Amino acid sequence: MRANPVSTESTDAPELPHEPRLLPWTGQEGRPCYLITDDHGGPVSRLADATESIQLGMGTELLAHAHELLPVTPRGELRFLAERLTGALRDALRVAESRGQRLDRLN
Repeated sequence: MRANPVSTESTDAPELPHEPRLLPWTGQEGRPCYLITDDHGGPVSRLADATESIQLGMGTELLAHAHELLPVTPRGELRFLAERLTGALRDALRVAESRGQRLDRLN
């Protein structure tokens, strides 16, 4: 039985350090949460992807709902609608920032 020779020269490109991923939720006191992993398909990454999808879908539905309600909504109810829209926009911007950071690393 012959042993395969072991090369001391690496043919693989050097591994890039993994950048933290901004997650679509916040931690205590509204601080951003980050994920540091080399497993892009891990359970927390999948949960973050699913959460982003839900947040963007809810924002889309809320925007359509607001579009219908704004012309006929009494002033008192506008504050509630504005609060929900603000939250949806905050979530969408966090998703956009996170995805933008990941795209920058690919380029």
